[in-house]
Amino acid sequence: MLRGWVNYYGRFYKTALYPVFYHLNETLTRWIKRKYKKFKRKFQRAIRLLGEIAKKQPKLFAHWEFGFKPTA
Repeated sequence: MLRGWVNYYGRFYKTALYPVFYHLNETLTRWIKRKYKKFKRKFQRAIRLLGEIAKKQPKLFAHWEFGFKPTA
């Protein structure tokens, strides 16, 4: 669903999607903090883990394929 949305709305106004992509990465980071106990209070480490996952599996999420990967 996200891939189709990105393809449709990203065709003409790609920069409008950047806040949405940022929010998606923030949501994924918060999920990591809830799921893994060792990242509970370590926001930067959670972002770093998400960045490592993005390097290993760049096609996991549509916005990562678009080039908006987490970097920390």
